[in-house]
Amino acid sequence: MTNKILIISLSICFLIGCKANEKDNGKYPLPTTESNAGVLPNTWVFILAGQSNMAGRGKVEPIDTISNPRILTIDKEGNLIIAKEPIHFYEPTMAGLDCGLSFGNELLKTIPDSITILIIPTAVGGSSISQWINDSTFRNVSLLSNFKEKVRIGEMHGTIKAILWHQGETDASKSETIEIYDNQLQKLFGLFRNEINDKNLPIFIGELGSYSKTNDKWQSINSKIKTYKNTDTNAFLINTNDLNHNGDNLHFNSEAQRELGKRYAREFIKNQK
Repeated sequence: MTNKILIISLSICFLIGCKANEKDNGKYPLPTTESNAGVLPNTWVFILAGQSNMAGRGKVEPIDTISNPRILTIDKEGNLIIAKEPIHFYEPTMAGLDCGLSFGNELLKTIPDSITILIIPTAVGGSSISQWINDSTFRNVSLLSNFKEKVRIGEMHGTIKAILWHQGETDASKSETIEIYDNQLQKLFGLFRNEINDKNLPIFIGELGSYSKTNDKWQSINSKIKTYKNTDTNAFLINTNDLNHNGDNLHFNSEAQRELGKRYAREFIKNQK
């Protein structure tokens, strides 16, 4: 009963805040941290990491801005907010639809009502895996340091349950980076798990799409992902070969992002221990 009251209270706070600001903003704003003062105690945290297809380049449509008080994220100051797309904020001029909210909504179909989902964005478009490993600053973000900072935020509010990873388009541009990609995944995921202090943390890896003008190189990265997965019992593969691009032969379109989120969620539920 207590959990249901908290959910209703969050919903009322959100709706009141929306109406109060509708005239000023012309649209419903995101709630403030104070609106989330009654966050449910049982919170599952998921970290989104990688490059642009995780950061999101799909078109945000009205369906993507429908919020649920049980799906939270953070703003650029690290404050908890009720999630709506776009979730990633590191590249504001390129921000688009990612798979985060779709992932959260799909999870809600199967998990207990007592659980709140917290989605934490860390992906930066164009970043290579070596830049993540070496904590390079790319597009004004120190990639690994930022990841560590967001891990601390996640740990403050709940239990980190998994990492959703999608990256590799940048590394597909050179034969030498393709060749070592599986080893690089091993290094980086080791760093991730050490930081979270969970050597068995599940990591869900999205394949590169099948629509690139250099598809043979992208499929070489996918082959390396599969090679790595076969060495890691806590790594899981998300198939993308039937998903479409947004017209640039590089980024998933909105429909693909929504489906990708569902696939991450289904694979997570399937492999829950």
